Amino acid sequence: MNYRHAYHAGNFADVVKHAVLARLIEYLKQKDRAFRVVDTHAGIGRYDLASLEAGKTGEWQGGIGRLIEAALEPRAAALLQPYMEAVRAQNPGGGLKHYPGSPLIVRHLLRGQDRLTAIELHPQDAARLNSVFAGDFQTRVIELDGWLAPGAQLPPKEKRGLVLMDPPFEEEGEFSRLVEALRKAHRRWPGGIYALWYPIKDRKAVTAFRAALKETGIPKLLDIAFEIRPTSGEPSFDGSGLVVVNPPYTLEGELQLMLPALHKVLAVRQPSRWMLDWLAGE
Repeated sequence: MNYRHAYHAGNFADVVKHAVLARLIEYLKQKDRAFRVVDTHAGIGRYDLASLEAGKTGEWQGGIGRLIEAALEPRAAALLQPYMEAVRAQNPGGGLKHYPGSPLIVRHLLRGQDRLTAIELHPQDAARLNSVFAGDFQTRVIELDGWLAPGAQLPPKEKRGLVLMDPPFEEEGEFSRLVEALRKAHRRWPGGIYALWYPIKDRKAVTAFRAALKETGIPKLLDIAFEIRPTSGEPSFDGSGLVVVNPPYTLEGELQLMLPALHKVLAVRQPSRWMLDWLAGE
């Protein structure tokens, strides 16, 4: 599966991933102490929804395009507000012309004492990302293979924070690389929060991925799965997941409110489902 961000920016998977990401950051902000966010596969930062890539798939229309107009249950709307504010900040004239990738969503939510390390391997994408954050002393853009980040960037000097691992799934073996990267990162920084994104397309690969995570022995693993259509005979991009390591104690309750509201807006066909599963821990 090739999941280059430019083709899928703002789709249902981005909405769920970024909504959860925003909740994790809001939790970290409850303490005055500074924290760092490390984004291992950062992309270009800002996506033009009128671009050739976005227009080729039109996926954003079934994602943020639906959510921006939706009437949500008040408690879910309150939880989604930080994420929605980050999206609206990139569209000051109203409407939807641009979608913020994870680095811009993170940066919008940071306080003055917090920092972002955004890592991108592709030279052209890294250059574009660097231009987005030019002059921003709170953000450091690094042109680097994101799989090397656990060894190079952890633990951060702040000793608090979050690592987002969001690979494009361009190559074989990305599920295995995610597991190994988490093993290495967790050894170096066991107290950090980690969020690992994955596509739900190859069901056997997803099942093996979840089993491999259980076998790591990492004590707190919450798997968030979000599907927009039922399983079909042919492999298709039916959903996405996010495994959160060391999830905040508030997260499960928040997701119990957010995910049903998002599913009502974003599901394409029934039966489809969202699911919370403790792979280890609670």
